[in-house]
Amino acid sequence: MNQHDLSEIKRRLNPDKRNPTLICGCYVDHVGNPITRFELPVRTLYEQENQKYMAIFKRVLSGQIGQNLMPIAFPVEDNPSASGISRLFLQARDSGLNDADAVEEIFTRLIAGIRAEHPDTQSVEEAQKADNWLVLLLYDTMDVRHRGKDGEMDSENADRSFCYILCAICPVRQDKPALRYDPQDSIFHERTSEWLAGSPSLGFLFPLYEDGAADVNTMIFFSRDSNDAHQAFLEASFGLEALMPAGEQTDQFQSVLVQSLGTECSLEVVQEMHEAVSSLMAEQDKDAEPLMLSRNDVAKVLQSSGVSEEKVEAFQQGFDQVFGAGAVLPAVNVVQPKQFRVDLPSVSIKVDPEHTDLLETRTIDGRSYLLIPIEGDIAVNGQPVFAKKS
Repeated sequence: MNQHDLSEIKRRLNPDKRNPTLICGCYVDHVGNPITRFELPVRTLYEQENQKYMAIFKRVLSGQIGQNLMPIAFPVEDNPSASGISRLFLQARDSGLNDADAVEEIFTRLIAGIRAEHPDTQSVEEAQKADNWLVLLLYDTMDVRHRGKDGEMDSENADRSFCYILCAICPVRQDKPALRYDPQDSIFHERTSEWLAGSPSLGFLFPLYEDGAADVNTMIFFSRDSNDAHQAFLEASFGLEALMPAGEQTDQFQSVLVQSLGTECSLEVVQEMHEAVSSLMAEQDKDAEPLMLSRNDVAKVLQSSGVSEEKVEAFQQGFDQVFGAGAVLPAVNVVQPKQFRVDLPSVSIKVDPEHTDLLETRTIDGRSYLLIPIEGDIAVNGQPVFAKKS
């Protein structure tokens, strides 16, 4: 699934078009006790209500694949209970969320996940401050346009359809009492506190949508915090293992790199890797799948940067130990193409990624220095300054 596929679905959520058919909701308290359940035909929603609901669902499709959005497969052969989840989702989807038993089972599983992530509070004060939760399911079906041999889309004819369920799980927080202006009385009256739904913390799209086809054995899982894999939720709800979150992938990759290369993990090597991977990402078509890197892809960059064969082999072994044999990582979790920052114990330097070649390490009189040639004006906190001349 690529960003183009995501955008195609997000366009369906335009509140002016009212494409989705039905929204099913379940509102639970902080320990997962159901407060109410409801069904909302989208065509019956007031304009502003529809805008709010569509904004929530759009948020579930926001972010980058490999970071906030992670494809998670149901391991049919290894875990029969997980394959049962796929059948449950299909049952609910194929009914347009009108199969009450299937929808109820999905809500029950999602509530179990919420309970697993947010165990019972220990005091009355904690309970009063705890979030409630709003679980939303949306059903939609869209026509998939035929793509000709030339790759162009036929805007007139659709040769199949894609039906999907979109789930959003939102924290619901109680705001503070306040004074509210009443235009009828022209004075302020007390407004009691209200429970307000926030932006979704997690959610999913089922099934995975890829180039007009549905992969019913895979879902796209959304986490607002790319460093939170929601392991407890996935295990309790679906019997699935969470993938290593984006932030942890980055940290583990950097750890493998420095431990395996040792002193050969120089500024110049990291610069070369940043430039090489960033170039590969820039060359990709915007509609292509996210760029993935294997251990061999990284090894080639290390070799071209002058790293010894011994250290390259050590990196490959370390990569397999941490990520598993045959693993691939999203390139965006290896290199951040729009960012290059150098951190020293007492100094941090942000560098335009297109000008990392300006940085140089050098040993002068037995002491290591990071050299940055001065080209153009200098400013400190916005204040223009001049370089001191010797």
